[in-house]
Amino acid sequence: MAVGRQVDLLEPINLADHLGKVELYLGQVCQIAGISKMQLDYWTNKAQIPTKGKKQRIYDIDALETVMLIKQAKDKGLNLGAAIEAARNFREQRPGVA
Repeated sequence: MAVGRQVDLLEPINLADHLGKVELYLGQVCQIAGISKMQLDYWTNKAQIPTKGKKQRIYDIDALETVMLIKQAKDKGLNLGAAIEAARNFREQRPGVA
């Protein structure tokens, strides 16, 4: 099959449709959010961020978003408790987000 015809078979992929399947390890979340492993451990416990995994924590995209919202709030000067509350309130205000 010619390359042009192969390309014509393909359609754009909306990656947002597949993000719910992504699972990240603690180190990956730290790298994306720009925080230390110790910070992430503490925030996960303090904010009760749900994780999977028995030997190592595994974070889904919702958990990553929560971590990044907390980081954003902390960067804007909020203390951790206020940052966690701000992240919760932000997520609750959006339709379709638990």
